Amino acid sequence: MKNVVVGLDVGTSKVCALVAEGASQNGEPVPIGYGVSPCRGLRKGVVVNIDATVEAIRAAITEAEKSAGVKISSAVVGIAGAHINGFNSHGIVAVKGGEVSPRDVQRVIEAARAVAIPLDRQVIHILPQHFTVDDQEGVRDPVGMAGVRIEANIHIVTAAQSYAQNLIKCCERAGIAVSQLVLEPLASATAALFPEERELGVGLVDIGGGATGIVVMLEGAVMHTAVLPVGGNHLTSDLAAGLRTPVAEAERLKIAYGVATNLVVKSDEMVRVPGVGGRAPRAIARRLLGEILEPRMEEIFALVQRELARSGVGNNLASGLVLTGGSSLLEGAQELAERVFNAPVRRGLPVNLKGIPEELMKPMYTTAAGLVLYAYNEPSNSNGLGRYRRWLKIKSRVTEWVKEFF
Repeated sequence: MKNVVVGLDVGTSKVCALVAEGASQNGEPVPIGYGVSPCRGLRKGVVVNIDATVEAIRAAITEAEKSAGVKISSAVVGIAGAHINGFNSHGIVAVKGGEVSPRDVQRVIEAARAVAIPLDRQVIHILPQHFTVDDQEGVRDPVGMAGVRIEANIHIVTAAQSYAQNLIKCCERAGIAVSQLVLEPLASATAALFPEERELGVGLVDIGGGATGIVVMLEGAVMHTAVLPVGGNHLTSDLAAGLRTPVAEAERLKIAYGVATNLVVKSDEMVRVPGVGGRAPRAIARRLLGEILEPRMEEIFALVQRELARSGVGNNLASGLVLTGGSSLLEGAQELAERVFNAPVRRGLPVNLKGIPEELMKPMYTTAAGLVLYAYNEPSNSNGLGRYRRWLKIKSRVTEWVKEFF
């Protein structure tokens, strides 16, 4: 069998498994199958019901296996949730031999990552931003350069160990080994952003069902990451309460007629709303949906704006912002975002994965596509998952030993 990679997006509203293969180790991944299943086991991006999550993963994997004609045993899995924490760090070491070697680069990255991380958290990513050799700043690849001192700026992403462990447990119960954990908005950025956007400065906003992920990139490097505990499900809840209609109907209305701003709605447009408890359906103006949804969308964008300010490079985003996730499909979302951020905004699609099925060329599938691309472009296990698994094994052995003797 050829080199097959599976991207597994375990989201609050759905689980998507995307299967791709490459002709060689360096070949471009080619999608060969996928599976999508509704998910009710997560809230705000984290697992709250293991059995429901396992069933959703199993259903998506089974569909993907039938679609691709291969047996799936492992996957690159996306992780999100407000427990995610990203921060920048700096390290400095002396260059041995007067010329920067790969070993020197490894040493300076280790020095930069030598920060105090709480025991209940694990490192998901260590992302180099740029290096400084003596006084030469902004170096992308310092190997081979002459110098006596090398500095590194890196971005570290950590997650709560218990939440990561629950996600891994759900995948393993569904028969899937987790080969790598990848931050979901980072995966979306891999699939949706163009190289020139990464260079000039861009903010990606991934509005999922239960959480909104943010990645800020400048000069090709990740400068800031964050996950906010608000998403599309909050829009649905607002509609259900405001229109006094069941949540399932509110979701249908949001997808079919929802608007992020009434500037794009005609005054005479009407919508039929089902009643609750056997009450007769009624007709309402579509503008009422906008009056309910617009404040929540403004709130989400205001929280994103606050994170952009925290990043320190929020004013350097020459390429503006890119919206992904299901809620970015709301009519008027781009117009509202441009008004709030006062910057150019576009809707992101998984354009960097060539040959993706047309039905998956939508903002809500950028994460799954990005997970596949991330696995091909970053084959090294940068998230420390191997060390984490070894730690769990050692911990369980020590626990058994203590129980046996005491």
